[in-house]
Amino acid sequence: MPKRTSPSKANRDSAPAVRVVMITLDRHLASAAQRASKTLRRSIPNLELNFHAATDWNGDADALARCKADIAAGDIIVASMLFIEEHIEAVLPDLQARRDHCDAMVGCVSAGEIIKLTRLGRFTMDGSNKGGMMSLLKRLRGGKNKGSKPGAGAGAQQVAMLRRLPKILRFIPGTAQDVRAYFLTLQYWLAGSEHNVVQLVRFLIDRYADGPRAALRGATPAKAPVEYPDLGLYHPNAKVGIVETVNDLPRRKDGGKTGRVGVLLMRSYVLAGDTGHYDGVIDALEEQGLEVVPAFAMGLDQRPVIEEFFLKDGRPTVDAVVSLTGFSLVGGPAYNDAAAAEEMLGALDVPYIAAQAVEFQSLEQWGDSSRGLMPVESTIQIAIPELDGATGSIVFGGRSSGAGGQCAGCDKHCVFDSKTAQDMHVCVERAGMLAERVANIVTLRRARRAERKLAIVLFNFPPNAGATGTAAHLDVFASLHQLLIAMQADGYRVDVPDSIEDLRDMMLEGNRQEFGADANVHARIGVDDHVARERHLDDIEAAWGPAPGQQLTNGRELFVLGREFGNIFVGVQPGFGYEGDPMRLLFEQGFAPTHAFSAFYRWVREDFGANAVLHFGTHGALEFMPGKQNGMSASCWPDRLIGNLPNFYLYAANNPSEGTIAKRRSGATIMTYLTPPVTHAGLYRGLSDLRASIDQWRGLSPEEAQQQGDLVTLIQAQAAELDIVAPEPAWGADAQARITSLASELAEIEQTLIPHGMHVVGQPPSEEERVDFLVAMSELDTATAPSREAVAALVKGASAHAALELDGCDDDPARLAVLEGLAASNELLAGEHELAGILHALDGGYIRPAPGGDLLRSPDILPTGRNMHGFDPFRIPSAYAVMDGQRQAQRLLDRHTTEGHDVPESVAFVLWGTDNLKSEGGPIGQVLALLGARPHFDSYGRLASAELIPLEELGRPRIDVVITLSGIFRDLLPLQTRMLA
Repeated sequence: MPKRTSPSKANRDSAPAVRVVMITLDRHLASAAQRASKTLRRSIPNLELNFHAATDWNGDADALARCKADIAAGDIIVASMLFIEEHIEAVLPDLQARRDHCDAMVGCVSAGEIIKLTRLGRFTMDGSNKGGMMSLLKRLRGGKNKGSKPGAGAGAQQVAMLRRLPKILRFIPGTAQDVRAYFLTLQYWLAGSEHNVVQLVRFLIDRYADGPRAALRGATPAKAPVEYPDLGLYHPNAKVGIVETVNDLPRRKDGGKTGRVGVLLMRSYVLAGDTGHYDGVIDALEEQGLEVVPAFAMGLDQRPVIEEFFLKDGRPTVDAVVSLTGFSLVGGPAYNDAAAAEEMLGALDVPYIAAQAVEFQSLEQWGDSSRGLMPVESTIQIAIPELDGATGSIVFGGRSSGAGGQCAGCDKHCVFDSKTAQDMHVCVERAGMLAERVANIVTLRRARRAERKLAIVLFNFPPNAGATGTAAHLDVFASLHQLLIAMQADGYRVDVPDSIEDLRDMMLEGNRQEFGADANVHARIGVDDHVARERHLDDIEAAWGPAPGQQLTNGRELFVLGREFGNIFVGVQPGFGYEGDPMRLLFEQGFAPTHAFSAFYRWVREDFGANAVLHFGTHGALEFMPGKQNGMSASCWPDRLIGNLPNFYLYAANNPSEGTIAKRRSGATIMTYLTPPVTHAGLYRGLSDLRASIDQWRGLSPEEAQQQGDLVTLIQAQAAELDIVAPEPAWGADAQARITSLASELAEIEQTLIPHGMHVVGQPPSEEERVDFLVAMSELDTATAPSREAVAALVKGASAHAALELDGCDDDPARLAVLEGLAASNELLAGEHELAGILHALDGGYIRPAPGGDLLRSPDILPTGRNMHGFDPFRIPSAYAVMDGQRQAQRLLDRHTTEGHDVPESVAFVLWGTDNLKSEGGPIGQVLALLGARPHFDSYGRLASAELIPLEELGRPRIDVVITLSGIFRDLLPLQTRMLA
């Protein structure tokens, strides 16, 4: 065989230049494309293969400018995985301008605007191709009814169709050959290895090179796409990388001694060879003695992986599942099916942990950031997976900026090789922490209950008010006594006090007077011991002075408050040393917990040796300690304090905003408890709206000054409507103190409006209480509200039809539907779910997701005892979103008229799910403003409809809005969809 030689300079000079541009969401194919480019230039000397990732554009105007320039000069353009509004808006005009002037353009696996740009020969996706060709594409999408969601096997069916269609179309002439080319392009792209990238480029040039490049047409034949398993397993130490059975995975000698963990990977990263972040996590898990089963699926539905590799005969073969995909279990940036995910994860019934790789910023940027994850990362990678019941969010890797700077995420100060900057890297410290936490939850799951050691942490609520052992709306000691009894019955080694009073006395009295403390002093930590063991002593002393400080100390020792009851330690979280709202600790630069606070958690971890922590009630201060807003690093205090302990949190169901902070900043799995509802509906909505605005204000960082100022104005106006504050003068520099005081006053007002007092975990509401709850729920619509007598009959066991007859109605479908709904709520209220949820969590089971809110507005919070997430569709758009939407709409109209145009008759608008989740409905508010409408909320603050603003008040004609919905918006915001329709 003659030796292959490189093309001569003469051949290079004479060969036509061809520019191929690839644009996609992230950089997982970047290195593969770079290697492919070198291979391709051996046979196509003047080829330029330019790869662009949309995640690079955030904050990097040069990266976006380079992409735009390449689009403008591109001969063959492939755009894929563009679903996010900012990404599409950034390049859509450029793609549209180039579409008819390039040789070929392919839009695939993207939003409709991108797919419609496809032009391959005579085949287009803009609707100009009618009839049989387009019906093939509809068949590929599953042939289901509009709006239906795919089942677990739908992905496999679509892939089979994708592979079969090119064979069917091969011998059909005309446009069918261009349709075939589209499906082959999908095959190459979805199996995006280096080999397939090479062959994809050759294929498109061979078929569509035109104009000055026409000589290349027919001169660059391509091999068929290499097919890889749709379901498979990957391990960095496997001889062939990808295997198809668990038995083919390599194993360490000590692997599996701790347990077995399933790890979900993205197939695209595995095929592209961009697996540095995965390799690091797999290695860290194995270092903990875990057997690791790293698996992937074709597409964005991970259910087939669970069915194939994590379940056998209906029972789990793994002790936990860790998702490294960055997406929800069923869906991605385009859609979400949380119900299907919950069904699958419920059948598996093991802890489900979702970790994140930073994709929209570099690891160095994340390490330096006080925010942590960017809003789009937080929405896609944390908020949406939480709808599946995911917990334990933690960063595990990302890409380097390539600038040679240090990552400030931890004391390692990693510097990444600039030559591999575009590849994924593991964050060694974070991956190690993830592995330790997973190993500990597996250990907890496998341990006999009698051997488990649990730390239960009580609080002072409100913080620093001197009310030791209290929580919002919760009778703490009655609930704690119920839990200890249940744990003893479940096999835990617990010494249960004889009565609630004895428990309270043992905790709050004991030896407290001897030490001048607020509760029994259970342990004393010598100052020398504290100084020797406190890893972050310098940071604490910078804030609080030399050890032991001033809190919980006699000058020689630090006190740990609490008492052991067998293997259960019940402790009191120390005060956080800061007067006011603990949430503001998030933004206090240079702040640190007190010596006593840090020593308490260290004692729980290292001296008591807890297997897990249960924070008991709403709420403590751990999750508000300084650090990033989410995407914690080792420099963040919540992460330092909780360490590698599994963290469970019993939390008030009516407080999803702060519960979400506990989930994301301290890795907590939430179990909700019922909060008795405010039954004065006339006051309810105003109080609820005010609290929502305060929560939104409290969550803003100092950098968001404009939004802070707007919310201060809104909060003062809302409080003035309730006659809590004066409407004037406007709050100024004292706004923070005013709002902090207002929040405390609001809590006191709400408490006085709750008729049934504190909730007791383990004691479902009495019949009388349930009647009151259900009557309050039904008062939303007086036209269909049943009588109290009918509701009481339901509670006592009467059917909905029988209750309807008590109101003198035989045939009233609307009233019957209300009664049936109340009957379902009564059944859930009457059952005991909260203790069961705690015990199931401690057994290492999956805790199903639930929305937050209170019973009157959100009956879906029932049953309590579930893992609360922060998504509340009834509050979108928020009051601020409506106000901001009006402002943005006016800016749009002002710009249009300033350019010399009349007020437009219609505006086209795309509503994106992620954008509306980030902004609590800002774009919805903008659409409503253009329409000349505003949202209407019922007396309990639930989104009910929209109402038109009178034209004399609006001051301009109404504007028609043509709305396109993204998949995420459609799936998560059906109320808003109906309102806008």
